[in-house]
Amino acid sequence: MNYLMGRQPILNGLEEVVSYELLFRSPQSISSANILSSSKATSSVILNVLSNFGVREILGGYRGFINVDADMLLNEAMELLPPDMIGLELLENIIITPEIVARCRALKAKGFVLALDDHRYDPTHEELYAGVVEIVKIDLIATPLEELYQDVDQLRRYPVKLLAEKVDSRHVYLRCRKMGFELFQGYFFARPSLMQKSRMENSAGSFFKLMQQLSTDADIDEIEQTFKQSPALTYKLLLLVNSVSCSTREKIRTVLHAITQIGLEHLHRWVQLAIFADDGGSGLKSALLDMAAVRAAFMEELARIKPHSPQLLRHAKPEEAFMVGTLSMLKDIYDVDLKEIVAQLNLSDEIQDALLNRGGDLGTLLCLAEMMESIELDEAAESLGKLGITLDTVIACQKKAYNWRNKL
Repeated sequence: MNYLMGRQPILNGLEEVVSYELLFRSPQSISSANILSSSKATSSVILNVLSNFGVREILGGYRGFINVDADMLLNEAMELLPPDMIGLELLENIIITPEIVARCRALKAKGFVLALDDHRYDPTHEELYAGVVEIVKIDLIATPLEELYQDVDQLRRYPVKLLAEKVDSRHVYLRCRKMGFELFQGYFFARPSLMQKSRMENSAGSFFKLMQQLSTDADIDEIEQTFKQSPALTYKLLLLVNSVSCSTREKIRTVLHAITQIGLEHLHRWVQLAIFADDGGSGLKSALLDMAAVRAAFMEELARIKPHSPQLLRHAKPEEAFMVGTLSMLKDIYDVDLKEIVAQLNLSDEIQDALLNRGGDLGTLLCLAEMMESIELDEAAESLGKLGITLDTVIACQKKAYNWRNKL
């Protein structure tokens, strides 16, 4: 089963794409939304944007709009989203209260662009029209033509852009442009495209374990260990850092470094969102996932060895070796191209070189791990001889890795 998301372009009066609406899609009904819970659908979309696809992969340089109901609007999970790349569409069933208005003002102050979805002019929304909401979307099919003109006349008194939704012909597009609409969306321009990505199954237990650790202020080393037990969680963490930390482009070297970059507060919100969206799976039951965990732990143990020559493996740090071991298996586990993985993640040059070229000390360790897994002992012995490491020492490292995996 794949991760799924719909994406429909929003255009300006020159028929240029200026942004996208991001839409929930169910694996059971990929041609439509099939929404049973708006909050759960929104959670799924946010999770896809942040840590399943990655915000840049989905949006490129454009802004993406996500539908939110009152519960999600007030939820702390909104703080996870990068405001320079994500806009929020307030669903039409939201009842405008002082709390909602205050929340909208706060989100606007953070840099979010707010829009009213499927909207009809309503005096109760005047506080939002007057400088809080920037876009008002009007459903052309649901709004009778005579009332459409009246709504447009009322809304043009405010500093908002009008977006004509469900534009199905050039005639309708030209009429709306003449009426004063500045933005347009509908089948005339493009139907929602379906975006798919191979699902990376997680252990639901890992998410709940993280939730428990974060709720009880567990030591960061314990949290790091939980991520290290799951290649999928580690990959998602790196995508999350890449999505949320848009302004800080410091290259990631270790799992702990990634956790520090995202911060425990953001991490807590992400885990809550993942559990709410019910993003679970088989976890480490897969033989390949099991192999990834052992490889990563084995490489970490190898990096702790001090070879006879101080010039050999001196640049291979244990934590970075673990990262390389984890990521090197993703192409086999999830059928994801390794170049694609590296392009999505802001990894250090040394880790990139090891993964793509088997270069550097980390690449040497990766080659050794692969030889031992393939029982290519003659080739391994030759490489170990150059490093001044005995085969017995390497086998001891393998045993430690298996013992660590068996404790999970």
